[in-house]
Amino acid sequence: MPVIIDGTNGITQAGEFNSDSSFGFKNRIINGAMVIDQRNAGASVTGNDNVFPVDRYKVQVTQSSKFTMQQNAGSVTPPAGFTNYLGITSSSAYSVTSSDYFFLQQRIEGYNVADLDFGKSTAKTITLSFWVRSSLTGTFGGSFQNDAQDRNYPFAYTISVANTWEYKTITATGDTTGTWLTTNGNGLRVNFGLGVGANFSGTAGAWNANSNNLSSTGATSVVGTNGATFYITGVQLEVGSTATSFDYRPYGTELALCQRYFTRVGEGFTGWCVSSTTIWLGGSVNQTMRTAPTVALISTTPSIQTTASPFTATSSAITTSTIGATGISMQLNGFSGMTADKPCISNNTSPIFSCSSEL
Repeated sequence: MPVIIDGTNGITQAGEFNSDSSFGFKNRIINGAMVIDQRNAGASVTGNDNVFPVDRYKVQVTQSSKFTMQQNAGSVTPPAGFTNYLGITSSSAYSVTSSDYFFLQQRIEGYNVADLDFGKSTAKTITLSFWVRSSLTGTFGGSFQNDAQDRNYPFAYTISVANTWEYKTITATGDTTGTWLTTNGNGLRVNFGLGVGANFSGTAGAWNANSNNLSSTGATSVVGTNGATFYITGVQLEVGSTATSFDYRPYGTELALCQRYFTRVGEGFTGWCVSSTTIWLGGSVNQTMRTAPTVALISTTPSIQTTASPFTATSSAITTSTIGATGISMQLNGFSGMTADKPCISNNTSPIFSCSSEL
C-alpha cells in the first residue's frame, strides 16, 4: 500500500488514499482557516453590503449595520488545529422580512471547480466541511449556487450546544444540469445564511431551478437576536462524499492565492514628474490577478521622493491609469513644488494602492 501523511497528526503511515483529495488543490475554498486579512488587519468592520471581513469572504445584505465582523472576534479559543476564525456579532434584534437576506459568501473561480463537471452527466459529488460556534442553537442554513443563481442546493445543519465549536459536513451530489462557468468567472457560490427571508430560501437537500436560494427554509436568523454570535473556521470544499482532514496550506501559499483577487501595492513604485503637481507612478502587483483590477488610493497623501527632495501630496487623486493583471501605472495629482521631467519613487513604508479583481 502507498505511504501517506495523516493531515490530522502529521504521522506517516501506510494506507489507501483518495486520488481526488490527496494531491493538488484539495480544498477549493481559499483562506478556509481565516488566516489572511489584508484589508482590515484584524480590525472590526460593519456588516454592510459587499464588505469583506477577511480575504475571499464577503457578506451581502439588504439592510446595513445589523452586525459587525472581525477576525477572531470575541477572543474565544479556536478549535484544535486552528489559530484563527471569523466572528460575526449581531448589533440588534432585527426581524427579517420575506425580501431580506444576510449571508456570508465565498465565490470560487471557475478554473478551480472545472473538474467537478457540474452541468454534465459526469458531475461529481462534493462535500463541504467546517467548524462553527454560535450563541444560538437550532437549524442553520446555506446553499451552493451557480453564477446565474438559477441552480441552487440549499443545505441545513444543526448547532446543538451554544458557545461550543461543532464540526459540520454537508454532502451534495453534483448538479447534472444548468450552466456552470469553468474559466475565470464565478464557478460556484458557497453561502452561509445569517438571516434569510422566505423569498430567498428553499427546501434543503436537493438541487432546484428556483431564483436565488441563499439558505434553507426555516433556518435560524443570527441577526434576529441582539448580541448573537456566529463564528466559523476550517471551511473546506472537496470532491467526494466524505470530509477529510483540513488542507492547511503554507501561509505564503494562502496569501498568494488571496492576492489573485485582492492585493495592496505601491511601496517602491517608480515614475516620472509630469509637472509641478502631477506624477506618473507604476509597478508590478504581487500576483497575476484574475482580471485587470479596480484600483483605488488607500491614502490621498502618498509620499513621493524625487532626485531632489521628498514631497507629500496634500490631496492626491488618480486621474489617468493603465491597469493590467500583472501591473499598474497611475497618474496622480495634488502635489506641489515638483520639477517636471524628473524621476520619482514612492518612499511610503505602506501600500499606496488597493487592487481588487474579486468575483
